[in-house]
Amino acid sequence: MLDQLLLILLLIAVSAFLSMSEISLAASRKVKLRLLAEGGDAKARQVLALQDSPGNFFTVVQIGLNAVSILGGIVGEQALSPHVEALLRPLYDGPMLGTLSFAVSFVFVTSLFVLFADLMPKRLAMVRPERIAMIVVRPMLLCVWLFAPLVWVFNGLADILFRWLKVPGARAEDITADDIVAMADAGAQTGALLRQEQHLISNVFELDSRIVPSAMTARESIVFLTLSESEESIRRKIAEHPHGKFPVCEAGIDSVIGYVDSKDILPRIVQGQDLSLRTQPIVRKILMLPDTLSLFEALERFRDAKEDFALVINEYALVVGLLSLQDVMNTVMGDLVSPFQEELIVRRDDHSWLIDGVTPIEDVMQALDIEVFEGFENYETVAGFLMYRLRKVPRRTDSVLYAGYKFEVVDIDNYRIDQVLVTREAGPVE
Repeated sequence: MLDQLLLILLLIAVSAFLSMSEISLAASRKVKLRLLAEGGDAKARQVLALQDSPGNFFTVVQIGLNAVSILGGIVGEQALSPHVEALLRPLYDGPMLGTLSFAVSFVFVTSLFVLFADLMPKRLAMVRPERIAMIVVRPMLLCVWLFAPLVWVFNGLADILFRWLKVPGARAEDITADDIVAMADAGAQTGALLRQEQHLISNVFELDSRIVPSAMTARESIVFLTLSESEESIRRKIAEHPHGKFPVCEAGIDSVIGYVDSKDILPRIVQGQDLSLRTQPIVRKILMLPDTLSLFEALERFRDAKEDFALVINEYALVVGLLSLQDVMNTVMGDLVSPFQEELIVRRDDHSWLIDGVTPIEDVMQALDIEVFEGFENYETVAGFLMYRLRKVPRRTDSVLYAGYKFEVVDIDNYRIDQVLVTREAGPVE
């Protein structure tokens, strides 16, 4: 009996090794393994090679696990049934004694295999998959070499069946932006990343999904100069609006011809020189961007043109806004606000927010933790959301209930929604 028990323990150990090998290879992250391999770790390179061609490895694992399970059942029944029967005979000596002793032996051996050969090894492998995979990789490569003939037979049959069923035989390893954002979120939950770092990573990938109007300064807020602008007017605008650059137009904003840099104007003011924009060649060529570009594409245009300032036009060549590199970076940094820019979302208390009507709907989603806004493809701002829901030009005190919040118009400036009061509602969610 002792020899048979030792054989059962040996089979459990072999099964545990195979189970750990299987799970650790499947759960090992390629990104982490590549970093180790680039650092000179030969075992990490071997694990990566196995992951690239896992067919032979998993074939050996399945052959071993099935063989061990069958052998363990046979040995366990032969080893324990007679002794269990002897223990049970004083309590019961009827015709079902043999069946009962077999059942007890079966449950006991199965429990040993489930606990020590399957459950515990797999949980251990899930905790440290890369480390365990590098420990078991060389013994498993030896097993793959030893069982090569069986592997060739079973792999060939499996490949034939896969082709017949039109099932892919290899795992796709494409990593998407959503995967990276999910990994960053998991890192923030475990404490490996700061929440600010996780938000920064998420915002970077949002640049490709958010279009220019979501971050630009609206048309009516653009401060511009004209060719016929008087010196007094130029001085007043620069004093009241201390921007770095100003668009220059012939008459209105839609007749833009370029821009002037404050660095070119201020020395003239200090030296008392003429500030006429018509006679002095200080107007530079301005970058124009279509309003259909994503923020990532706009960033590339800034880089190619070596500019940090552009006007945004629509399909009718009308100016709809102004976008600066600072606007794009504010989108990435989230809470970064320039000294001359007011916050668009102001939290009044735990249950209410005051939001500017031009606030991008993506920023509102983050502030209020709303997963998606209905019809979000039809508008860019919270004002657009209200107009979409109300199906009219809103008036003061008009309100919308959505996702457990009440959006109420509190200030309107010439049909433009200036301020929206958002309060968390306790009632039913639309």
